[in-house]
Amino acid sequence: MAQPLVVKKDDDLDEEEYYSPFLGIEKGAVLQEARVFHDPQLDARRCCQVITKLLYLLNQGDTFTKVEATEVFFATTKLFQSKDAGLRRMVYLMIKELSPSADEVIIVTSSLMKDMNSKTDMYRANAIRVLCRIIDSTLLTQIERYLKQAIVDKNPVVASAALVSGIYLLQTSPEVVKRWSNEVQEAVQSRAALVQFHALALLHQIRQNDRLAVSKLVTSLTRGSVRSPLAQCLLIRYTSQVIRESGVYQGGDRPFFDFLESCLRNKAEMVILEAARAITELNGVTSRELTPAITVLQLFLSSSKPVLRFAAVRTLNKVASTHPLAVTNCNIDMESLISDQNRSVATLAITTLLKTGNESSVDRLMKQMTNFMSDIADEFKIVVVEAIRSLCLKFPLKYRSLMNFLSNILREEGGFEYKKAIVDSIIILIRDIPDAKESGLFHLCEFIEDCEFTYLSTQILHFLGNEGPKTSDPSKYIRYIYNRVILENATVRASAVSTLAKFGALVDSLKPRIFVLLRRCLFDGDDEVRDRATLYLKLLGGEATVGETEKDVNEFLFGSLDVPLVNLETSLRNYEPSDVPFDISSVSKETKSQPLAEKKSTGKKSAGPASAVSGSVSTVDASYEKLLSSIPEFADFGKLFKSSAPVELTEAETEYSVNVVKHIFDRHVVLQYNCTNTIPEQLLEQVIVLVDASEADEFLEVASKPLESLPYDSPGQTFVAFENPEGVIATGKFSNILKFFVKEVDPSTGEAEDDGVEDEYQLEDLEIVSADYMLKVGVSNFRNAWENMDPETERVDEYGLGVRESLAEAVSAVISILGMQPCEGTDVVPSNSRSHTCLLSGVFIGNVKVLVRLSFGISAPKEVAMKLAVRSDDPEISDRIHEIVANG
Repeated sequence: MAQPLVVKKDDDLDEEEYYSPFLGIEKGAVLQEARVFHDPQLDARRCCQVITKLLYLLNQGDTFTKVEATEVFFATTKLFQSKDAGLRRMVYLMIKELSPSADEVIIVTSSLMKDMNSKTDMYRANAIRVLCRIIDSTLLTQIERYLKQAIVDKNPVVASAALVSGIYLLQTSPEVVKRWSNEVQEAVQSRAALVQFHALALLHQIRQNDRLAVSKLVTSLTRGSVRSPLAQCLLIRYTSQVIRESGVYQGGDRPFFDFLESCLRNKAEMVILEAARAITELNGVTSRELTPAITVLQLFLSSSKPVLRFAAVRTLNKVASTHPLAVTNCNIDMESLISDQNRSVATLAITTLLKTGNESSVDRLMKQMTNFMSDIADEFKIVVVEAIRSLCLKFPLKYRSLMNFLSNILREEGGFEYKKAIVDSIIILIRDIPDAKESGLFHLCEFIEDCEFTYLSTQILHFLGNEGPKTSDPSKYIRYIYNRVILENATVRASAVSTLAKFGALVDSLKPRIFVLLRRCLFDGDDEVRDRATLYLKLLGGEATVGETEKDVNEFLFGSLDVPLVNLETSLRNYEPSDVPFDISSVSKETKSQPLAEKKSTGKKSAGPASAVSGSVSTVDASYEKLLSSIPEFADFGKLFKSSAPVELTEAETEYSVNVVKHIFDRHVVLQYNCTNTIPEQLLEQVIVLVDASEADEFLEVASKPLESLPYDSPGQTFVAFENPEGVIATGKFSNILKFFVKEVDPSTGEAEDDGVEDEYQLEDLEIVSADYMLKVGVSNFRNAWENMDPETERVDEYGLGVRESLAEAVSAVISILGMQPCEGTDVVPSNSRSHTCLLSGVFIGNVKVLVRLSFGISAPKEVAMKLAVRSDDPEISDRIHEIVANG
């Protein structure tokens, strides 16, 4: 007999306990117990208990073998002999969960059909649900008439069962269910709340692919025929969908928006909340249109029901991100929610207040939050920290009180994610508010003294090394840094050594002191710490050189590694020791998430040397460079700058599979067409791609290399090379035709016929765009990299990007046009954000480093404006980046 599991329900209650009856049950024992289904005199209560255990096992992820499932299924069907209503319902559940095969379904179909026409409504409803879950489309046509009758049945339980079954069947047999439209429309007029709800859901799903039909449905139902609160909530959602797709609520006659406003006066609280949420989420909604929704939400803030308070404050929290002034009238009510017993409500209230508060209310909010923070969990604290950071950026003059608050909570107990959120916030404030640098760095130094997280310690030390030397008194930070060398683990000690070296390189007055401290590190017990100390001592003392000037030394100490670590690691692994030293310039600088694309859907081999490599970008580029340099026609093109990911030129499951890789050189572009013959009975010879460059007139074809033979399922390559004018970023579209001689192959011998027939195959067009001339190269510290660039190379301009679906879409489009690497996660746009800054880095052809700052803003009509600032090693390239955006 299984022992009961004793579980504490809630530590805050008086040791209340409950017992799990399922602890320790085993599948084998339960299958043995299932033999009671075969007893001549069925014990309904015991059978119910056994079925409950079987259902528990299935829902916990236990699987039955084919034999076990079959035995249980046939044993369960014998229980139809019992007249016990409770057992019959358990039988229905068991059959539905077992999902019997087509052969087994026949056994139980007659019993279910009999129950479906029973006089007992409970049997009818459950039989319909089970039968529709297990039958196939063939059997469905036989019972379709009964299901249509059930949809309009007077008993709401039966009608709802038929409608829910229709929703399920719509996924497998849509053509059958669509024939029920008349019956479903009749059910929409039912007085039973649940029937109307299910009928409306099914009717919408039937018409969801016809926008006009959905609009007509919504128009007819918004006139007042829907009474069920659940159905009204559905109708509000469908109305919002129609408004979003058509924008018909703006201007003159707007019946859909008027319907949403009328729902704010409904008797049902769920309908009011749904309508208010729908209005606040409409695109381009004005403050005047928001007012009625905000008013009803404000009333719910003082409700005695926690669920209403939570729903109201959560909706207002979202509105505050886009229309903070519209929510300010609710601030007094929300301040009372800071002490709400429900911590979720309290957290949403405080973050909403932080979004809507003015400069004069900041100090008062900080006092209220002091006690509040100790009462909530870390996940809620993170939300508050992020809201405080936004508030500080909004009111930079209040940085002292906000920074002190962040510093205080940083010293309190908390997990890694919580502490990381605080540290990240302080770093952002230091970067964006110059006056906050001194106090912010001091707070970070105090925290690092007791920090238990290695990652955060190294992050702070790295940031301190970049910002500390630029302060008015850099010497005051040395004590905190050197303490890390003495007291911390090896990882943090190594990071502290690097930070000391940065201070020594940038602050001449501190160099003697740094020398003394670094010499002490030579006796550290860790190799990494000793090696770093040795290197930095020689660099700062001039004994070792990494360049000709002091700027080169600083670049070595402060500059970010301009090659992705994964590429460097792979190149080092592939390097074979020899007299030739390792050359870091041979490592690919491009960051690629997917270096190669294979046709997974067809399972065919990819063509080209890179197809065998699924991991590293650098190996792929190296193999491409080796391949191209071995072809005499391309040997004098110089160093390969970039190779693109393969671009598919054929659909999946076609006779011939072709993709192309664009290889970019300084003055040339080589197109590598990777071809695969997918027809076993054919051999292709003299394979070449004829390229029409009439829409790319700046390119001049200078060479081509055909493929001599292309047997079945053996990838091969053919090449076409173009020259482009010096100093011109040539772009254009190429049309492609695959031309070849085809020979029939004898399947029995594998021999090809002597005579072949000339044939050709039309491929998709290919475009060369500006982004093909840009390498995605990230930087670890964008601000430092930006400041180290010559300000004289900066070019700034503003652009209108027109109407966009969202700010995220606009950001993604510009990143795609430029082909650059997003830095510091700035490619992710927060939801409901009205403005965003995106940081990009890359290397333009000619090995010109480029950094880009994009500032976006979106107005109510979804008009997006963008400010583009570019810095690069060459001012001409900065101008060219602006040309690319202007023409894009």
